[in-house]
Amino acid sequence: MKSYSIALIPGDGIGRDVTAAAWTVLETAARNFDFALAGAEFPWSSRFFKETGRMMPEDGIETLRGFDAILLGAVGWPAEVPDSVSLHGLLLPIRKAFVQYANIRPHRLLPGVTGPLRAENFDILCIRENTEGEYSGAGGRVHQGTLDEVAVETSIFTRAGVERILRFGFEQARTRRGKLASVTKSNAQKYSMVFWDEITRKLAADYPDIEVTSYHVDALAARMIMAPESLDVVVASNLFGDILTDIGAAIQGGLGYAASANINPDRSAPSMFEPVHGSAPDIAHLGIANPIATIWSGAMMLDHLGETAAAGRVMKAVEATTARGIGTTPDKDRTEAITAAVVESLT
Repeated sequence: MKSYSIALIPGDGIGRDVTAAAWTVLETAARNFDFALAGAEFPWSSRFFKETGRMMPEDGIETLRGFDAILLGAVGWPAEVPDSVSLHGLLLPIRKAFVQYANIRPHRLLPGVTGPLRAENFDILCIRENTEGEYSGAGGRVHQGTLDEVAVETSIFTRAGVERILRFGFEQARTRRGKLASVTKSNAQKYSMVFWDEITRKLAADYPDIEVTSYHVDALAARMIMAPESLDVVVASNLFGDILTDIGAAIQGGLGYAASANINPDRSAPSMFEPVHGSAPDIAHLGIANPIATIWSGAMMLDHLGETAAAGRVMKAVEATTARGIGTTPDKDRTEAITAAVVESLT
């Protein structure tokens, strides 16, 4: 029997509940499709930071390197640890160390879920550059606390980084409807974003079968709301992709359905899968967190591991669950009830 080693990082708040829920579903799918999942849980979180002064141990990256994939719940507890500390202490180092440069976020309505738009028949795959750009962490502050204080944040765009994320997007478009939207703000950012546009045009010649359109980010944001069905694959920088995918989550019914994958395409290191939502401290431990985004992320993990049939079956079980009205109304169904419904649809 084939077995996959999975690092489980439940993290903070509802991250613990939704990770446990997804793991229950994934283990059921594994049994049904004759493979095994070997999970190892790590307590790295804001609580871990308060106890140790680090979001993860010094050898955390090397510890994770030996796993086939990582399933993350949610990290952050702003009242206890600043977000700038929790993000730069765990999530971003993992993405960068393992060259998880492609962040993939699907946006479509599940059966039984009502979104805020009149449009229903949209299926958007947002691909966000995940390791450089605006979140490179280059910069600093001087004269802190004085009237002369200066803060500098430098965006880093490399030819290798921009080209590889665009090529990844083009390849994804080839497996879907053959349309790619490249997103910049080149009318205002005349260096980095013009650079991105130039590389988009250059690479488009290698993909004559793909319909390519370049958008300014504000226009694309409007299109996601006014005409989401016109979009297929969207490729954007780290910051722009982060913002646009929150719009995507909103139009698909909310963050409770927003899944994501942080992919290392050449598989030289593990990829990481996580829901887009945060740790939601206000509802932590109430047992009402919607686990569907994490279960969906888990299905993306199975697909990445090559267990395509199991991944598809998990998604069909999720769709059957929401079609019954379970997990479609905030605070109506408990986490365990949604999980049990998905497991029932799997068996």
